[in-house]
Amino acid sequence: MNRNTRTALFAALLVCGMTGMAFASVPLYRIFCEATGFGGTPIRVTGDAPGAVSATAIGIRFDANIEPTLPWKFEPEQARIRIEPGARTTIAYFAKNLTGRTTTGQAVFNVTPEQAGKYFSKIECFCFTEQTLKAGEEARMPVVFFVDPKLRTDPTTRDIDEITLSYTFYPVETASAAS
Repeated sequence: MNRNTRTALFAALLVCGMTGMAFASVPLYRIFCEATGFGGTPIRVTGDAPGAVSATAIGIRFDANIEPTLPWKFEPEQARIRIEPGARTTIAYFAKNLTGRTTTGQAVFNVTPEQAGKYFSKIECFCFTEQTLKAGEEARMPVVFFVDPKLRTDPTTRDIDEITLSYTFYPVETASAAS
């Protein structure tokens, strides 16, 4: 194989590799953030909460947003609560489709301050799947979570007194909506 052929083959492999990485980067980044809590991404757990510990309670604030093209009303059941670290907690958000047609949305979520993300664990959440509401339909959407007690022993998070759990709903184009 001559030098020009090797160079062309290397360049083609490089282009293919870069294209593959471009398509894989978003899912890989999402997996990384969900596994590590990076960037304030809460951790999704399959087990249960460890149980409340006698530590200083922490405030949890709930935030709700909607992308303007999704015709829904979306709000938390309550704006704030105080919980003991480790305690399994259930709260809910409410959504209502304000139109005369079926619409589907998907929520993205985050917590602030960002360094608390790795200690905020969600057991169950409406954000794990798409949500479809029929014309005028209302839905109560529960979230089951706990704050890991290790939050109070980490030097970067032990002074945090309040965590904000924020959701933003975006419209999802479904096959039935597109036709």
